Amino acid sequence: MMDNIYLYMLIALAALAVLDIVVGVSNDAINFLNSAIGSKAISLKTIMIVASVGIFVGAIFSSGMMEVARKGIFNPGEFYFDEIMIIFMAVIITDILLLDFFNTLGLPTSTTVSIVFTLLGASVVMSIFKILESDTETLVDIGRYINTDKAITIISGILLSVVISFSVGAFVQYISRLVFTFQFEKKIKNFGALFGGIALTSITYFIFIKGLQGTPFYSEISGLLKNNEIVLVVISFIILTAFSYLFQKISEKSILIVVILVGTFGLALAFSGNDLVNFIGVSMAAYHSYEAWSVSGIDASLFSMESLDKKVPAEPFLLFIAGGIMVVTLWFSKKAKTVAETEIGLSRQNDTHEKFNPNFFSRGIVNFFFKSSSVIGSLIPESTHKKIEKSFERNSNFMISKDQSLDAPAFDMIRASVNLMVAGILISIATAMKLPLSTTYVTFMVAMGTSLADRAWGRESAVYRVAGVVNVIGGWFLTAFAAFVASGIVVFLIRWDKFTMIPVLLLVTILLLARNFLQHKKKTTQVTQRELKKSESSTVQGIIFESADNIVNVISRTNKIYANFLKGLSTQNVDTLKKSKKGVEKLESEIEELRDNIFYLIKSLDETSVRGSNFYIIILAYLTDIAQSLEFISRKSYKHVRNQHEKLKFNQFKDLKEINDRLELLYAEIIEVFSSRKFERVSFLTAQKQEIVDMISEKINKQIERTRKEESSPKNTTLYFNILLETKDIVKSVMNLLNEYYTSYKK
Repeated sequence: MMDNIYLYMLIALAALAVLDIVVGVSNDAINFLNSAIGSKAISLKTIMIVASVGIFVGAIFSSGMMEVARKGIFNPGEFYFDEIMIIFMAVIITDILLLDFFNTLGLPTSTTVSIVFTLLGASVVMSIFKILESDTETLVDIGRYINTDKAITIISGILLSVVISFSVGAFVQYISRLVFTFQFEKKIKNFGALFGGIALTSITYFIFIKGLQGTPFYSEISGLLKNNEIVLVVISFIILTAFSYLFQKISEKSILIVVILVGTFGLALAFSGNDLVNFIGVSMAAYHSYEAWSVSGIDASLFSMESLDKKVPAEPFLLFIAGGIMVVTLWFSKKAKTVAETEIGLSRQNDTHEKFNPNFFSRGIVNFFFKSSSVIGSLIPESTHKKIEKSFERNSNFMISKDQSLDAPAFDMIRASVNLMVAGILISIATAMKLPLSTTYVTFMVAMGTSLADRAWGRESAVYRVAGVVNVIGGWFLTAFAAFVASGIVVFLIRWDKFTMIPVLLLVTILLLARNFLQHKKKTTQVTQRELKKSESSTVQGIIFESADNIVNVISRTNKIYANFLKGLSTQNVDTLKKSKKGVEKLESEIEELRDNIFYLIKSLDETSVRGSNFYIIILAYLTDIAQSLEFISRKSYKHVRNQHEKLKFNQFKDLKEINDRLELLYAEIIEVFSSRKFERVSFLTAQKQEIVDMISEKINKQIERTRKEESSPKNTTLYFNILLETKDIVKSVMNLLNEYYTSYKK
């Protein structure tokens, strides 16, 4: 049984490696697609095919990086086989759960940082146990076990990549925009061949020449490459510049399309070459460890893992399988698309539905930069300033849309080309130097740098975008801390009782992955089914018919929220009231998004249909009034029950139930009329207004009598009056909305 436990652990590690690829690619791999997807220069299918080929080729390049998981963080010769297997098991379990957590949130994090800090945390805790069990060692001797120099180099390289990527991306994009401007179509015909030659030479040199240094067959061609690098670069530049010129002349298409395609391929290749170690490196190291121990005949607790210090040949078949799993995940992962939307949203050229709320840091940073740019601008000569401003003038008709989906272009091909070129070069340099640079950090920070240089973060969006960047970077530090601590805890648990804890931890991992998958699927489905839709029509009639679905949506949710809060009040259930409160908050935020879209609606309307914007604004005002009344009722009810105030009386609940039953009948009729688009029947609905208002007024009068004669709780009475008065306001807002609909429909 003792011998079999390590075989079972190896099998588990192999299975977990597959899961690690899935969750890792869902978060990381989509980063190299964002530039191509965001520019909409090429079809999504073509982008995916090119990226898939790049991943397969990159899998071959990854062999040199596998050493990081084996000996990059700790000194394997200081550990025994049983200790090494515990470290590897803890690392891969922690890594999977951590990455899946960020995928579910839709935040890009770093698989490199995750694997580095899980290895560091697990090996540090195991080292501490060994030191505590020794009679001669103290915590000062921990340097014997941890490869501190290499670990510091890796960590500093990752952190430095953030600054370098942002700075280089901003600089290259600024120069590119000064040269090509936003109206780049004319200039690209004149300078496109030169730009294409520089971009394609940079990509091919660093990815196809420097990248070869990570492959087993590099030694065969190193002599040819080593002394002729400058000659090869010059020849490549001449050939690729000529190719760029001929491509534009013959095809009459922009060379930027080729740059984006080659850049996507190159970045996919660089990603696979650099990050595959994050997914399978630990499991492969465990396999080599088991292979060395199984033939030794030595007890697992006495077999030193010095063999991991030796260079081991790559396993081409395993790399091929891993590449295949990465490609399949890339095509089918829903969470990958969620993560992609975060980065594309933060780098979008035009205004969008911002995902992040401003915070203290974002306001301070934006305020500092606006003041700094104002001071710098005053030092630049007026003539130079005008030339610079002219380069950044945008086409007024460019992307008048607030659609944040992947179907809408986020930026132009110039920025997409710079993103791919700069990120590909930086990642390839790190790969050639055997440094596990974070591809997420590089691609994300390059994209943010080019966004800043491109003035995508203007006064309308800067505080939101900077808040998003701050949140993402904060998540990176959280990744490092959580990875270190969690892997250390898992090492402690497995070392305490491996026979019990390994099955338990594997079961917990599977259950958590399943739960996160179902929650993400449910959340995505709810958004698709229930979110309010913005109007896209350019005519009054079109807006009236499109808005009908939103009326049905709001009325249906109003009915459900009102019934839920009554249920929560009657049972004194805080959770039910809290759920009702959250439902109102979501409804309010969706209505607010529709209000944010008014500018784009007015811009898109026909000149003969401007009246449609007035109708749309009035309808949104009434929807806002309904949501605000619901919010007041839900908040007051939640506070009342949470503070343990006296429960409403039986007669009060009876009256509220009568009102709710009458409103449910009204809401059912409204839903039926608007769903079937039978707007001529709206007048029958508005005729019920006085009856319902009189009914509520009667309940108010009854409560006044009760208060004078029998009520003893001020809090109870206040809450009840608040509910009745806000309910009356809801009825008035609904009726005003119906009147506006009927009037506009008749016109």
